[in-house]
Amino acid sequence: MKCPFCGAEDTKVTDSRDSAEAFEIRRRRECEKCEKRFTTYERIEQHPLVVIKKDGRRESFLYEKLMSGITKSCQKRDVSVEKMEEAGRDIEASLRNEDKSEIPSAVIGELVARKLKKLDKVAYIRFASIYKDFEDVTDFEKEIKSIKK
Repeated sequence: MKCPFCGAEDTKVTDSRDSAEAFEIRRRRECEKCEKRFTTYERIEQHPLVVIKKDGRRESFLYEKLMSGITKSCQKRDVSVEKMEEAGRDIEASLRNEDKSEIPSAVIGELVARKLKKLDKVAYIRFASIYKDFEDVTDFEKEIKSIKK
């Protein structure tokens, strides 16, 4: 592993921890040249997932894109990074457990919506407004009434 600070190839692992789901290992490393520390993550390589978009296009599933949507929805809300990451991992695990290599974007959207609804109602409304393509205030009102029930 190359040091991201000086580019040296000699680094040592100072600490390793499994993630809660044991699909990822977090490693703290120290460069033997510049002595700076950094973190790396090691994940199991899994079969690639392809997302089928509404217009029929296909693109690779990107965990980072999933997390970006969750993070944007939870912006300025009292939702911890750990809870957001847990939601992202749960959603990805659900997709991979489907045993399908192609997943419609609508399935991903529904999984994200369900998770956000449990995490934070405002984050859910933010996500739903884009995912469900709200046209006007009445769409917001309908959705808010539905989560109040």
